[in-house]
Amino acid sequence: MIHFVYYGEIRGKGRPRFRNAGKFIQTYTDADTRNYEMSIKEAYLQQSGNEKYMNSEVPLKMRLLVFQQIPKSVSQKKHRAMESGLILPTKKPDCDNILKSVLDSLNQVAFHDDTQIVELSVQKWYSYMPRLEVEIEPLRDEREYN
Repeated sequence: MIHFVYYGEIRGKGRPRFRNAGKFIQTYTDADTRNYEMSIKEAYLQQSGNEKYMNSEVPLKMRLLVFQQIPKSVSQKKHRAMESGLILPTKKPDCDNILKSVLDSLNQVAFHDDTQIVELSVQKWYSYMPRLEVEIEPLRDEREYN
């Protein structure tokens, strides 16, 4: 199983940008999103070493725990409720945009392609320490696919 933690601000995947390139329109990812995805990739590489699932036939399941910063402007009562999980983050970034950034940062690094992910769980919580906790594991014994 792969398990790693990215510590820092939680962001979603940015909208694609477009620019004219002669007769064509070129699509690109903005610099902030690229830097964020590179930070996730670096956290994976530092913590997981050589653990990866490059056999494209191996189905994987992923669990993503998102811990967003507790806002400083809330009352003590709300702060305690957020910390204990009674109040959950229903604000941006959206789960799907967070997930897209994580999958794009780990493509060709932790696994061959994100099409291998066949089972998925994403949960958002509040915390003093914003972070992403990522777990990836094969659904079955990887030797069945060799």
